Amino acid sequence: MKKGTQCVHAGYEPKNGEPRQMPVYQSTTFKYDSSDAMGRLFDLEASGYFYTRLQNPTNDLVAARIAELEGGVGAVLTSSGQAANFFACFNICEAGDHMITTANIYGGTYNLIGWSFRKMGIDVTFVDMEASDEELEAAFKPNTKLVFGETLTNPGVRVLDIERFAATAHRHGVPLIVDNTFPTPVNCRPIEFGADIVTHSTTKYMDGQGVTVGGVVVDSGKFDWMAHADKYPGLCTPDASYHGLVYADKFGKAAYITKLVTHLMRDFGSIQAPQNAFYLGLGLQTLHIRMKKHCENALAVARFLESCPEVAWIEYPGLESDPMYARAQKYLPGGSCGVMAFGLKGDRARAERFMDSLKLVTIETHVADCHSCILHPASHTHRQLSDDQLREAGVRPDLMRLSIGLEEAEDLIADLKQALAK
Repeated sequence: MKKGTQCVHAGYEPKNGEPRQMPVYQSTTFKYDSSDAMGRLFDLEASGYFYTRLQNPTNDLVAARIAELEGGVGAVLTSSGQAANFFACFNICEAGDHMITTANIYGGTYNLIGWSFRKMGIDVTFVDMEASDEELEAAFKPNTKLVFGETLTNPGVRVLDIERFAATAHRHGVPLIVDNTFPTPVNCRPIEFGADIVTHSTTKYMDGQGVTVGGVVVDSGKFDWMAHADKYPGLCTPDASYHGLVYADKFGKAAYITKLVTHLMRDFGSIQAPQNAFYLGLGLQTLHIRMKKHCENALAVARFLESCPEVAWIEYPGLESDPMYARAQKYLPGGSCGVMAFGLKGDRARAERFMDSLKLVTIETHVADCHSCILHPASHTHRQLSDDQLREAGVRPDLMRLSIGLEEAEDLIADLKQALAK
C-alpha cells in the first residue's frame, strides 16, 4: 500500500461483522479461563493481554499502523513524546554507559538527555549536527551505546544528514535513534536512510487536532544486536527476571521492542491511555492529506516573510535560499513540515509587540497541529536566560517559532501583514 492508504488501513483489518473503526478496549484487565493460560503470558510463551499498564489491544492496533508507515517491525505507544525518547534510549543504556546526541534538538529532550540521564549515571556528548566527520568520530567512547538526533530540529527546522550519522554509528557498532516528529513518515522515513529506531511525539501532526498527548517508539528490526552482544547484555544475555530468556535469541528482529514492553512498560508504566490511542488512530487516517496542506501553507507564508523588509532572517528548508534546501530535497522531497523559525529586525520587545498584534495566529506552547500558533522562546520557554545564554543554548534571542496550520494561506499572510504594520 502507498502511504496514504496505509494511513487509513494499516494495522487493522476488521473481519466479517466487526467494527469498521478500531474499537477502544477501555479495560485495565483481561480474563482467562485457566491459571496456565495466564502463566504462559507472564513467561512470554504466549501472546495476549493481561494488564493495560504493559499492553492494550487498541494501543497495539494504532502502533501497528505507525510501524507500517515507518517501515518497522513493531512499535509501542507511550504516554508522551518525552516518554518515547526516554524509553528508546534507556532500553539499551544503563549507569556507566555513554551516548552521543546532536546538540540541535528540542529543549525538553536536551534537558532529558543532558540532565536527567546524567543523574542516572549515563554520560552524554553533544555534537553539532554539522560537525565534521573527524569531530563526530572523536565523540565515540568504548562505552557508547547509541547516537540520537532529530530529522528536523525543533525549533530551528534544520535537516539531519541521517545517512552520515547512521554510517558513523554503525561503524562503531551502535544504533542511530531518530526523532521524526516534524516530518512524520508521510514526508520522511528515516529507516530507509539507515536509522535503526524512530520516535515521535504523536501529540503533534499524528494527532493533528491538539487533543491528546502521546508518543511512539518504532523498531526497524534491522540492527544486529548479537553482532555486538558485549555492548547490549540486556538483549543478548539471559534475563534473570524472565527465567533466563535471551531476547535476541527468542524474538529475533523484534527483540528490542519486546524488551521495551516487558521491562520499561512493566517498571515505569508510561502507557498511552486507550482512549487517547483511539483519537490518535483517527488522526492518522488524514495525516497524508493534512501534511500536504501544512507544507503548502508554510511555503507560501515563508516566501511572504522572506520578502518582508521587517524580517531579519528566516529558516525553512522548503525555501530555495535556505542553506538546508539541498539536503531537504534528498530527505524530504515531498515537503518538510509546517514549522519555521524567523526573526524581526529590532529588539526582543519588538518581537513581543508583533506577537501581541496577531489575531488569527495564537500564542501557544504547542506546535504542529491544525491551528497556526507562534512562540518566542526568549520571552517564554527560555525567559530566564540572557541573550548571551540564549546563544550558548543555540537559540537566537530574536527567534520566533511559527507553526502553520490548516487555515487558508491568504488569511494567515493577511494576519502577519497587519501585525507587522503595527
